[in-house]
Amino acid sequence: MPSLDDHACCKHREGQEQPTISEEDPQQGLLHQVYEWLHHEKVRRQNRKARKAESPSHATNENEPAAENDTLERPRSNTSENSFSLDQLEKILLQYATTRPSTAAGSPQKQPVKKQSRHRLKGLRRGSASESELTDVDGAPPSVEAVLDNTKTLAYTGGAAVEEVADSSASVKQAKDAEAWVIFKTEIVRLVHTLQLKGWRRVPADLAPEIEVVRLSGALTNAVYVVAPPKHLPPPKTDSNSLSSRKRPPKLLLRIYGPQVDHLIDRENELQILRRLGRKNIGPRILGTFQNGRFEEYFEARPLTPKELRMPETAKQVAKRMRELHDGVELLEEEREGGPMIFKNWDKWVDRCEQVTTWLDKELESPQNEAKAALEPWRRRGYVCGVTWDVFRKAVDRYRQWLVASSGGTDEIKRQLVFAHNDTQYGNLLRMEPATESPLLLPANEHKQLIVIDFEYSSANTRGLEFANHFTEWCYNYHDEERSWACNNRTYPTPEQQYYFVSTYLTHRPFSSGGPISPLASPTIRARSAAVIAPLDLDDVSDRPSSRLSQTDQSKETELDTEVRFLIHQTRMWRAMNSAQWVAWGIVQAKVPGMEEGIAEMLAARNGDGDDTKTPPAEADVDEEDDGDFDYLAYAQDRVMFFWGDLLSLNLIKPEELPAPLLEHVKSRLVAY
Repeated sequence: MPSLDDHACCKHREGQEQPTISEEDPQQGLLHQVYEWLHHEKVRRQNRKARKAESPSHATNENEPAAENDTLERPRSNTSENSFSLDQLEKILLQYATTRPSTAAGSPQKQPVKKQSRHRLKGLRRGSASESELTDVDGAPPSVEAVLDNTKTLAYTGGAAVEEVADSSASVKQAKDAEAWVIFKTEIVRLVHTLQLKGWRRVPADLAPEIEVVRLSGALTNAVYVVAPPKHLPPPKTDSNSLSSRKRPPKLLLRIYGPQVDHLIDRENELQILRRLGRKNIGPRILGTFQNGRFEEYFEARPLTPKELRMPETAKQVAKRMRELHDGVELLEEEREGGPMIFKNWDKWVDRCEQVTTWLDKELESPQNEAKAALEPWRRRGYVCGVTWDVFRKAVDRYRQWLVASSGGTDEIKRQLVFAHNDTQYGNLLRMEPATESPLLLPANEHKQLIVIDFEYSSANTRGLEFANHFTEWCYNYHDEERSWACNNRTYPTPEQQYYFVSTYLTHRPFSSGGPISPLASPTIRARSAAVIAPLDLDDVSDRPSSRLSQTDQSKETELDTEVRFLIHQTRMWRAMNSAQWVAWGIVQAKVPGMEEGIAEMLAARNGDGDDTKTPPAEADVDEEDDGDFDYLAYAQDRVMFFWGDLLSLNLIKPEELPAPLLEHVKSRLVAY
């Protein structure tokens, strides 16, 4: 974009200082555009005045040019007020441009440090919504330096509008809960006002208790709420100059990050990914962020149930959506060069896992373990990894070396990477409930009723890893009242179900009508993979090439069959790595009484000098209530059985290498396909 000096209409009056505007800065770019419009408008009005001055009623000689200072003279009518307003706006822009810190391209910028303080709103950062509540699709969403405290409102009830809660006989505890919800709602309204979310300026602060806040279930690492405006709102201002929206404020999805996942999830990277997805119209749009959460676009939809996830028609729709994500979002060069994110996650979490499991293993071997086992179920289940930590870690390292070699090496793995979701469990798949006559009801668009959410673990991974993760999620019901952490291996998709899912994925080509079925591995790699894992028994699958098909059709069916089998083999190969990752995920989030203090003492003793610089982040002092009583340690202890079962079926470990009780447990849970 040309500078202000390139426009004749943007000359400054004598004595005025021209602001320095960097086109690299989005905010400065906006200032540039407004400043250009300002001067263009002033010149236009001045020219209009000049034309009036040249008319017969204002000039004695039609051919005599107007004096130069006539065109620059301030008008003396109603136009003078407009020009005065333009002058005032110009002064504001000039002052803003000259006082704003320089952000020229190439100059280093300090990133704000995110501290979990209880300080309230401190002002916007990284851009702001305009006064007209317009949003920039490609720009960063508005953000505010604030923390939203939901520690007193973690229950799934209590967020109804105050006018709906009319129980004068409420107990003291109920009264305190109601007061906590009012405070929480007031902070929400303050946030949406500061972020200037579209339509929400119609909700005055004194109506905050009347908004409805409903907590949703399903998310394990976040607290998720639906925020609805009051049922009764004051009428919008009738002033024609008012920028307030006349529409009812939309519902919002409020996501507050869990207090113990900062070391698991890179939130800045997640927001960048969400912006990339937004440009592809994938997933909900981010409306605004704050230090420990964000507001998202809300869809009238409901999460799938565990049973629905296993229905053939739903599985078909999930497969299509997965293909659109993999092919629709291109990997950045650094993402592909970085290799599979699952390896990075393991490498990032492994040190913390070692600290936790080493302490837990020692506790199991201590004399007081039996006495404490009555109150701590994890002690009765034995070693977290089924064996001591050092044995488990060596097994993972040995398996990982085999996986890389069997996949054709690091370069071949990088070539196969796609942008994967990596957490396609039923709670992250929403089904929209369209109104009558919606295009979503057309047969070709039914799969688009599914909305994929929660991209916090999205990254570069292989298709085999994505399928392995999704198929394993068929085995979980995180809302089971007794065993929400348990894996039911009997519900893992059968070979026929896997074949149906993968073939649907491969034959769905939303972005091109020709070309190969999928950019998978070369025949050499396919042959190598097939030699490592015994071929699956799929003779009874109904989708087999028919002898009545033409030779061309049979060739296409054979090619498809080869690709499907290859991806199912890849799924088997990567499944153990997927299990190892989620075992580590559960260990990192585990909370056990006395664990943090014990780890600190253990590290101090190991250092020998009392140096606690390597002490893990203390989480025992977090005063949040247990989020849904999900037992992360039990999840890890149960999930590790899947890992050992895969290593046995892949012949990467001999049965005699495992303790007899563990071996018996693993065999009872083995999924051999």
